[in-house]
Amino acid sequence: MDYLETISELSRRTPSKILMLVLDGLGGLPVKELGGKTELEAARSPNMDKLARVGALGLHDPIGTGITPGSGPAHFGLFGYDALEWNMGRGVLETLGIGFDLKEGDVAVRTNFCTLDGKGVITDRRAGRIPTSECARLCDMLDKKIKLPGIKTFVRPVRDYRGAVVLRAKGLGANVDDTDPQVVGKKPLTAAGKDAASRKTAKLLNEVVKQTNRIIKNEKPANGMLLRGISSYKKYPSFEDIYKLRAACIAVYPMYRGVSRLVGMDLVGQPETLAEEISVLKDAWDDYDFFFLHFKYTDSKGEDGDAPGKVKEVEKFDKQLPKILKLKPDVVIITGDHSTPTQLKSHSWHPVPLLLAGPSLRADTGKKFGETECAAGSLGRIKATGIMPLAMAHANKLLKFGA
Repeated sequence: MDYLETISELSRRTPSKILMLVLDGLGGLPVKELGGKTELEAARSPNMDKLARVGALGLHDPIGTGITPGSGPAHFGLFGYDALEWNMGRGVLETLGIGFDLKEGDVAVRTNFCTLDGKGVITDRRAGRIPTSECARLCDMLDKKIKLPGIKTFVRPVRDYRGAVVLRAKGLGANVDDTDPQVVGKKPLTAAGKDAASRKTAKLLNEVVKQTNRIIKNEKPANGMLLRGISSYKKYPSFEDIYKLRAACIAVYPMYRGVSRLVGMDLVGQPETLAEEISVLKDAWDDYDFFFLHFKYTDSKGEDGDAPGKVKEVEKFDKQLPKILKLKPDVVIITGDHSTPTQLKSHSWHPVPLLLAGPSLRADTGKKFGETECAAGSLGRIKATGIMPLAMAHANKLLKFGA
């Protein structure tokens, strides 16, 4: 019996509510311009600090020691699914996140509109970050004009310059390399499959790109397409079956909505700001037992290398925390999906700060929610898959194991 099966047998329904607040890319490293503190430590965050004084602190590794996680695998870990076993490619996650009804065996691809010069060389991997309205116009055009004999093809907008392509047919594989070289000054790569079924998919995707580039060649600035996160849809064990929780996802970006939908959470509302997320949370409070609320912009500032900006995003979230806590959740989790140090401008392998508050906790001596005090916290350094069982236990939702 594996760990999820054990938790499923022990879990029970109770009236208590669990709230998971995820500040994307929360973890950081000491920053010289912040006096040697991390962004979280440098932030004025009295509300999270107050919670830390009555809760327990620790650190978590999203995947495993030394492994830098992508956003999808990191969230699987937070939800208790070991990403080494249950990982899913970004194409499926983005497509589910926009509400597309995928079927088992569908191949879904995250696409970037890009800018190509006269020789087919990439000059901008994000096509000037075109608005979602422009992306929708282009995707609608491609959805109508791309033709693959015997294959159902769907092209859908996601957000900004990002779109999705879905191929529906029997016998398709998803072990296909991305076509995005991740740098400007090079031509897009050719999709290549690593087995017979995936080579069939790669051939079809290369034809999709060929037709796309022909159809939009005179558009500006988006006149090309890059393919990423090629993946095949399959069903996952249900979050509700495992934890006996009615779960709600409240997130702005499709990727995080997609991870949540894949594990069976309801996508609640269509918020665009933190204020709207909190409003959605209030409206849905009586209908669910578990709430996942995602805040993106700590990660965005980390990837921009903007340490003061990341500090401000932490502070912005902290100011809104009292409105959230007025709902009186029984157990509160505050953490990140991964670390995004501003010095690296990317995700990293560093463990992520974790705060857990609720009944039956042995409160720490920590006074502030930050990496240094989390490293000394009573939760220790755990794997992310341990967060949900801890929250369930403190919410009195797990039975005793064995006689």
